[in-house]
Amino acid sequence: MMQFANRVVVPKHVLVRHLDGESVLLNLETEKYFGLDTTGTRMWELVTTSPSVDAAYARLLEEFEVGPELLRTHLTELLSRLLEYGLLNIETDNVGTIPAV
Repeated sequence: MMQFANRVVVPKHVLVRHLDGESVLLNLETEKYFGLDTTGTRMWELVTTSPSVDAAYARLLEEFEVGPELLRTHLTELLSRLLEYGLLNIETDNVGTIPAV
């Protein structure tokens, strides 16, 4: 399950094109693509520029009139699909810490 404390980043092999508020994401390695409507594009913008998914989620709650649980469900589903297509990578919340031996 997606941890909202984590940060997501766009891999170098992903090409993003915006047109009229919508987006198309293309994984250049697998040639798989994914289309986003206006809402999905805004989710993409926030999760890829925020310090964590949770920070993006908080902004989305402010911007959209939607219940918190419904938004969490939709955001989790979108991120899961984007991860499956190789269009996002996860950086865990403990990046920079020394692992226990």
